[in-house]
Amino acid sequence: MKTLLLRLLLVCAGMAAAFVAPANAAVEININRGNVQPLPIAITDFISADGIGAQISAVVEADLKRSGLFAPVNRAAFIEKIQNPDQAPRFPDWTALKAEALVVGRIVREPDGRLRAEFRLWDTFGGQQMTGQQFFTDPKNWRRVAHMIADAIYERITGEKGYFDTRVVFVSESGPKTDRKRQLAIMDQDGENIRMLTNSNDIVLTPRFSPSRQEITYMSFEGQQPRVYLLQLETGAREVVGNFPGMTFAPRFSPDGQRVIMSLQQDGNANIYTMDLRSRTTTRLTNTAAIDTSPSYSPDGSQIVFESDRGGRQQLYVMGADGSGQRRISFGDGSYSTPVWSPRGDLIAFTKQSGGRFSIGVMKTDGSGERILTTGFHNEGPTWAPNGRVLMFFRQNAGAGGPQLYSIDLSGYNEQLVKTPSFASDPAWSPLME
Repeated sequence: MKTLLLRLLLVCAGMAAAFVAPANAAVEININRGNVQPLPIAITDFISADGIGAQISAVVEADLKRSGLFAPVNRAAFIEKIQNPDQAPRFPDWTALKAEALVVGRIVREPDGRLRAEFRLWDTFGGQQMTGQQFFTDPKNWRRVAHMIADAIYERITGEKGYFDTRVVFVSESGPKTDRKRQLAIMDQDGENIRMLTNSNDIVLTPRFSPSRQEITYMSFEGQQPRVYLLQLETGAREVVGNFPGMTFAPRFSPDGQRVIMSLQQDGNANIYTMDLRSRTTTRLTNTAAIDTSPSYSPDGSQIVFESDRGGRQQLYVMGADGSGQRRISFGDGSYSTPVWSPRGDLIAFTKQSGGRFSIGVMKTDGSGERILTTGFHNEGPTWAPNGRVLMFFRQNAGAGGPQLYSIDLSGYNEQLVKTPSFASDPAWSPLME
């Protein structure tokens, strides 16, 4: 499988000691607290011979600000103009602005045409360098470099993996409501670099990323037949997972990427099946007269959460990966649907319908600790960022022409519109890119 030529290097071997994060660094964010105060951080324009340095630092700043954990200092207030990012800054000039952290950098075009992007993160009050890294890449991938720098800063200060160097696949919707065209599309997590993956009038639904490869599953009604497809993102190659009698819903990969799990409708009811992608053999996991659908594996592959109306209305259930031990975990008012297990394994996200409104929430894996993060006219389809700290979903407002994508963190306070050129639904977040 094709991979991008993008390597993380130390700025130079002789300076390796300078890039070891000090154990006593004062700057940190505890993102496990209920109320997080954004960290004031100054991000300078990266030095470059052209405008690429300013573009990269602007993306880094936008990523960190959008996370809700960082408060970038207004650049118009900067006192010191960084001339040499290899030298220690004048710390009093930055502490006077209340900036607790400072990011400086340089972008150089190598003789072979590649970009060399390097940055340093400083603790301004402690007067210490916290980290510094260097990346090489093709110029067309400059946005990826910016996202990787933002991830490195996020991880160093919060102690958690970042999520900025990721992509989101979704259903792009265009045209009038009575004749809406739906295509698969993919974009960076910030809404940039959108490209279409399909181009037909056939209905496409529920795209899902593989956890181990650059491929997705999705459902299409091509030829008026519902089929589950595998699509290789790098090559565009596509194959049918299987032709199934009756409807198929919500295919998802297993954590090892070797199986897909889905719901098949037969004889008026729907049950959950897995398919081995190598042998193409299917195994039935539920056997009820109800509608069992929307299955999602736990990160270790040992359990599956799904929705079922076997109790009279849609509720969430958990079972073993072999179908054993099926038990209900949702008991609140209303109906529950579209459950998705967190990559961290600690929470399950869901859609809840109650009182004529739709909410996005999370609960512990035993059903306790339910928390509603956002409520609206129609919210649906949560998907997790790979660090398990942020969710994306789609929202249809009353009277609006179509759905739009939003993100929200686990605090429930940092809700952000993810702008797309057309209506958008059914988002699915990728793992961190390689």
